[in-house]
Amino acid sequence: MGFSELLHTIGGMGNFQIFQTALLLFPAVLIACHSFLQNFTAMTLGHHCRPANWTNGSHVPGGVGEGDLLGAFIPLDKDQKPEPCLRFSEPHWQISNLNDTSALSLDTEACLDGWVYDRSVASSIVSEWDLVCEHKSLKSIAQSIYMTGQLVGAIAFGIFSDRCGRKTALQSGTLLMITMGTSAALAPSFPAYCVLRFLSGMAMTGIIITSLSMEWTPTHRRTLVNIYAMYMITLGQVVLSGLAYLIRQWRWLQGTVSVAYVIILLYSWYVSSQTHSVLGTLALSGLSSWEVFADLRTVARLNGRKEQGRKLTPEVCGRLPSVAERLERLLPLKRKANHGPPLEYEVNCWHLLSSRFSAGFSFYGLGLDVQKFGFNIYWTQVVFSVVDIPTKLLTGLSMGYFGRRITTVSLLLVAGCVILVTAFLPQDMNTFQMILCLLGKGSLAGCFTCLYLFTMELFPTEVRQIGMSAGIFSTRLGSLLSPLVYILGNHSPGLQPVMFGLVPLLAAAAASFLVETKNQPLLNTIQETEQR
Repeated sequence: MGFSELLHTIGGMGNFQIFQTALLLFPAVLIACHSFLQNFTAMTLGHHCRPANWTNGSHVPGGVGEGDLLGAFIPLDKDQKPEPCLRFSEPHWQISNLNDTSALSLDTEACLDGWVYDRSVASSIVSEWDLVCEHKSLKSIAQSIYMTGQLVGAIAFGIFSDRCGRKTALQSGTLLMITMGTSAALAPSFPAYCVLRFLSGMAMTGIIITSLSMEWTPTHRRTLVNIYAMYMITLGQVVLSGLAYLIRQWRWLQGTVSVAYVIILLYSWYVSSQTHSVLGTLALSGLSSWEVFADLRTVARLNGRKEQGRKLTPEVCGRLPSVAERLERLLPLKRKANHGPPLEYEVNCWHLLSSRFSAGFSFYGLGLDVQKFGFNIYWTQVVFSVVDIPTKLLTGLSMGYFGRRITTVSLLLVAGCVILVTAFLPQDMNTFQMILCLLGKGSLAGCFTCLYLFTMELFPTEVRQIGMSAGIFSTRLGSLLSPLVYILGNHSPGLQPVMFGLVPLLAAAAASFLVETKNQPLLNTIQETEQR
């Protein structure tokens, strides 16, 4: 008996599945909060050089006020604002009352005595450790270090969850997130902050792999449940904006979002014990474990199918191959891959992973740089989040009618084209640029919705956890590289939209060769996948 038939026997989308889905949607909210947290904790505040021997107006001749002091010490830029990275080599009191100093040719120097920040708005790691001017690339590097942690976590927790079970992996990841995330809020230095954020990224991947699982969900409900999970990620971005608006101190915001994972830790004792992969347990044990069948009977009882649950026995459900037998079956496949043309399954996996890489690269490239548009960052983040709602709904409808492949290709094409257009727009068209970026980010959010389900359906049970880890690895590899593009963009601003637009277009070409998995049951072995 296949697992799809087994699910139908014990109630399909019954009370257990509904209750489990409701509880497992909560981690998606916190996952989104932590993924976009640095938009607020690393906010670039208004700043200018600290004049030498300046203590809020003291040591100023003739009773000159603080506003006049800036005119004497700090040149103005083309927008008549104090230059953020330059100051006069010596004070020029004769021009302190002038409104425009940008055209004057006066000697300037770098900020040798630090910076003054507008702390009336908020505090951030930028103002805490002076990540501005020649050090502003450190802000992007901090985000890349966090993404690197997720990259490493995809490998570590993928193996860990297979060997120790999902309950242990989920609880370990949650406990690590609480500890490291809270510690990051207390970090005494920027290097310590980066190390703790790296460990937080590892923990995040462990939670993603083990919590957002739909193996208990019947085939005809997988698309709907997946849409719900993706909407919770959108909700998480809105919740983060609200929290950041209320909590303006970055340490308190970092700590609040991290401590919230205690909720997951508390109810994981029940939920995770019922959400481990039954097929994975059976396959690894070789024989159908009576302990596993006790869990299945519990699910059947909760779904009102107690009598059907009693009839479940190892003889009825059949025996799955042992680890040794699976390795023996995989050897011919490996020989075929090494000495002949690549397996169709392997080719599909590479196309899928390239799509996830491009989606992660461009999605985070747009979503982690909302401050560049010059609008209120809190409302901008909300708008960038809310735009995902209609696109994810359209993605769900498209997956149901047209399938996964056409939906993925179409969304990647739309995202790539609209992002490329922004490269040719004048810098003063901020509003139109933001509208196009919203459309691109929404398309990529819908693409994520499709690719997550696509990944689960493409990888068979015996390698699904490894496949999910590989998918997250490729996504985080893309998101790791996207902040580094900001550093290149400091020297060539047009390079950012070109790179964020071309990569999805190339991935769309690769995704067009993917096999369609619409309305297909979750398969157990690679051989079954090859036959399909």
